[in-house]
Amino acid sequence: MIFKYQGIDASGKKVSSKLEANSLQEVKNKLKSYNILYESIQEDSGAFFEGFSFVRKYKIPSKELSSLSRELSMYIRSGISIVSALKIVKTHYENNKKMKLFLSTVSTHLDEGKNFYTALESQTIAVLPEFYKESIKVSENSGILDEVLFELSRFLKEQDKINKEIKAAFAYPVFMIVVSLAMISFMLAFVVPQITGIFVSLNQELPVPTKVVIALGDFFNANFVNIMAVIFILSGIFILLMKKSYRFAYIVHLLVLKFPLFGEISQKSELARFSYIASLLVRSGVPFVQTVNLSSNILNNNVLKETFGAAAKQVVEGKLLSNALNSSNTKIDHAFIQAIALGEETSQLQSVLTNISELYFEENKDKIGMLLTLLEPVLMLFVGGTIGFIVAAMLLPIFSMSIN
Repeated sequence: MIFKYQGIDASGKKVSSKLEANSLQEVKNKLKSYNILYESIQEDSGAFFEGFSFVRKYKIPSKELSSLSRELSMYIRSGISIVSALKIVKTHYENNKKMKLFLSTVSTHLDEGKNFYTALESQTIAVLPEFYKESIKVSENSGILDEVLFELSRFLKEQDKINKEIKAAFAYPVFMIVVSLAMISFMLAFVVPQITGIFVSLNQELPVPTKVVIALGDFFNANFVNIMAVIFILSGIFILLMKKSYRFAYIVHLLVLKFPLFGEISQKSELARFSYIASLLVRSGVPFVQTVNLSSNILNNNVLKETFGAAAKQVVEGKLLSNALNSSNTKIDHAFIQAIALGEETSQLQSVLTNISELYFEENKDKIGMLLTLLEPVLMLFVGGTIGFIVAAMLLPIFSMSIN
């Protein structure tokens, strides 16, 4: 539970903040250990408008978690203990109340004698990726916490960079699609009906393209609000089903993988993420079966996640990962399976996984660039062609009148 408190610290300064504790008495004991004389303590039930949830955990952005990991790595390498490092880092988040509360809670658990992994696992303020916590757990036992934190920082930063590049790359095409659809809808709903009145008064036979445009214009004009409402409702249902229905999300992800070009880009993106995390976990000393399980959990595609989860079970039974993937119903990139088989055969799986991730990241970057290069003229042609057709259909009756 989270408790809000107000009080006076040892210097006589008024303070107010939040603490995580299991009971009111535990809060009082913690404040006493911090030399804070409390004036009021109450349970924080959470704000309704923060994600429409009273107990929703804070999801730390990848960029922020990367920065935190890098800072902790630097301090630990300098000989500073993790307890002191967290207290230093906490001062950098004075304006971010959620991060400050998260770091304060972790520091409190460390002060109670817990190790870093247990402190992260015990706190309930923020949600952290499982692979992140498992990497820290193994690295603490192996004495390489600073190295693993640095590698996690690199991975998270790279993922954040890739996500931003993809969003930026698709921003223009999405904008073009939205604007073009809005323009076409506006013309059909408001412009075309104004012109059709003129044609009706002429009482002459209209060309087929003009009839089609007029019919579409009448339909949009009569049902514009209903169409927008249906689109909005269907979009909401789709998002809800993707979040709540595993089966529905599985089918959508399966269709994405089968889609030309987009399916290949999606699969290689997922395989690249899997390879990077798997290489990091192997380097950290995590058992290979556990590595496959943890790495599959970061995959966004349910089809691939299920495939790798099933492969992990076969690895427990003594089967090679490459053979398990090769015998699965999901069509995994053959080059990926071959590379894994080579790594298993030469006992160089960690370096092979690293090379795979770098190769696939670069391949996807080139393919996305090529896709966007082709998409731009296609969109321009679509917009120009559609608007041109509407304009031509409206002008055809006028040309017919002038000829007659």
